[in-house]
Amino acid sequence: MAKVAFIGLGVMGFPMAGHLVVKGKHEVTVFNRNPAKAKTWAEKFGGRTASTPQAAAEGQDFVMACVGNDDDLRAVTTGENGAFAGMAKNAIFVDHTTASAEVARELNAAADKAGFHFIDAPVSGGQAGAENGALTVMCGGTEAAYAKAAPVIEAYAKMQKLLGPAGSGQPTKMVNQICIAGLVEALSEGIHFAKKAGLDVNAVIEVISKGAAQSWQMENRYKTMNDGKFDFGFAVEWMRKDLSICLAESRRNGATLPVTALVDAFYAEVETMGGKRWDTSSLLARLQR
Repeated sequence: MAKVAFIGLGVMGFPMAGHLVVKGKHEVTVFNRNPAKAKTWAEKFGGRTASTPQAAAEGQDFVMACVGNDDDLRAVTTGENGAFAGMAKNAIFVDHTTASAEVARELNAAADKAGFHFIDAPVSGGQAGAENGALTVMCGGTEAAYAKAAPVIEAYAKMQKLLGPAGSGQPTKMVNQICIAGLVEALSEGIHFAKKAGLDVNAVIEVISKGAAQSWQMENRYKTMNDGKFDFGFAVEWMRKDLSICLAESRRNGATLPVTALVDAFYAEVETMGGKRWDTSSLLARLQR
């Protein structure tokens, strides 16, 4: 059992922190900007609440965070009453936020200077993965810090891997989002084409899903897409945030991402249709206007 703090109790953080108690049997303290959410979590899982990120971090072996973006992350780490001010020497900070590689490198440098460890560890699997404790966790950090953190992360992970030094987890998550963007657009176009051709979409997918066209998106999203239901899974506005991070990093490292840029523009069109909170498979709705 470890002493763990968890900062950020959104749709991902709330169940992730719960798994640390239920599956991991850890002693958990939580912080959330909305104190009522933290109170609700504590009542459900029996953990403790803290009034600031700094207070949550004090005396902990591990501090996990899962917040919205770079600015949110800086606010809860190096901002006023931030967690970094409360970190013990040799403690480990694990950031599950999908953020930029730049902020990961920045926070790792601050952690090194203060004498504790930093791991950037964005996750994939969405709300369902968080609730089921079946997330994929992409980690960047030292081998020694990761070896200590891995058994704790295991409470909500089905797959986790160290990809390199700090700052390696975020680019790996970018690769994940780049691949998903292209796959969802291709699946949307395929379903759209099948309908225009007068084909039975269910029959078509039954056949092609057994061949080279198969993907997780096809297996898990085609039925709701075909039914015009886009209220399940990762929201368009969140995907656009992630793709903006991918495109910004590509400008820094020289990668060429023409399809990613195009799909981001398509998602912008979906937003203008009122689809900010639709799931990412709603690219099909754009084709069927």
